[in-house]
Amino acid sequence: MYDANERMLREQIIARGVSDPRVIEAFRSVPRELFVPGPLHRAAYDDSPLPLIRGQTISQPYIVALMTEMLRLNGDEKVLEIGTGSGYQTAILARLARTVYSAEIEPELSHAAAAQLAQLAITNAVLGVGNGVEIFREHAPFDAILSAAAPESLPESLIDQLAEGGRCIIPVGAADLQHLWLIERRDGRVTRTRLEAVRFVPMREKP
Repeated sequence: MYDANERMLREQIIARGVSDPRVIEAFRSVPRELFVPGPLHRAAYDDSPLPLIRGQTISQPYIVALMTEMLRLNGDEKVLEIGTGSGYQTAILARLARTVYSAEIEPELSHAAAAQLAQLAITNAVLGVGNGVEIFREHAPFDAILSAAAPESLPESLIDQLAEGGRCIIPVGAADLQHLWLIERRDGRVTRTRLEAVRFVPMREKP
């Protein structure tokens, strides 16, 4: 499905302003259909989120690209991802960072994602099952944090894990009204910038 991936990049991602060449190349190197449930393979490159098990989703390609680009990864970062889901976002991050610690609340999803990442010979992603805000705290601080699940309010215990110079991109809000937030730590200060409206699955502490 190389042509479909290229069309997705051109029409859904680059056309909407994502321009980081490293991000674009990462998308080019990760076949999205590998992370989509079999019956939905034909829709793998559609401009929409797709359902996974237990109410989880694989995010719209543009949103994956937008959130990834906002982290401004250069290849030497330690990244925390909350919500492994299908593993697609994990694979993209692993192409761009030194190490990705990815947490998933649903064991079945985490195990399936591990198998897909292995198919791509990705070895710099560490997967774990549990509460994404807490499970990898021993590895903090993180240079970048990306959450694919939305808390109703921003968890300060997550921001505490952000390294100096680090960036966090996270959806925040109730199910019917969420926005992406960009959190940055610079010179000991934390800034919070509200971005566009989105819709993600709620952040959960337990399955």
